[in-house]
Amino acid sequence: MTVTAEVDLEYEFSVKAKAAKVFALLSDVPASASHFPKVDAVTDLGKGVFQWEMQKVGTPQVNVQTVYASKYKADAKKGIVSWAPVKGTGNAQVSGSWTILDQKKSTALKLVVQATVFVPLPDLMQAIVQPVVSSEFEKLLDQYIANLIGEFGGEIEN
Repeated sequence: MTVTAEVDLEYEFSVKAKAAKVFALLSDVPASASHFPKVDAVTDLGKGVFQWEMQKVGTPQVNVQTVYASKYKADAKKGIVSWAPVKGTGNAQVSGSWTILDQKKSTALKLVVQATVFVPLPDLMQAIVQPVVSSEFEKLLDQYIANLIGEFGGEIEN
């Protein structure tokens, strides 16, 4: 039996760094991943595909390690870095995008992430697992964004 947890998040913020610097970091998957918390490994599988292995989360009795692969594309002219799930790898499917907009004195960023995590638990756990997975995913993304804001010289209030 498997419980399915879905996450759909969107963030918008601006940073002090130049758009070219922001794009360079976010389009370099291992460099970007180095700012993401609780990552055990990011493996380059070739042709723009990277496999992510996260640290186990949960209690000693009930825990999950999320593993997934996504194919990345970067378009410098449009300022977009996007990724789509590679089926058949791990226990999750993750897609999303960064949109990077040069605003002369700052850089505006928009992050959109959709994830589906498959947890090997009985169906009756669905009501418990969904909020836990959503909350954990949101905490990880909040920390990731905070780490990036620090890397990019701070946040700009719009």
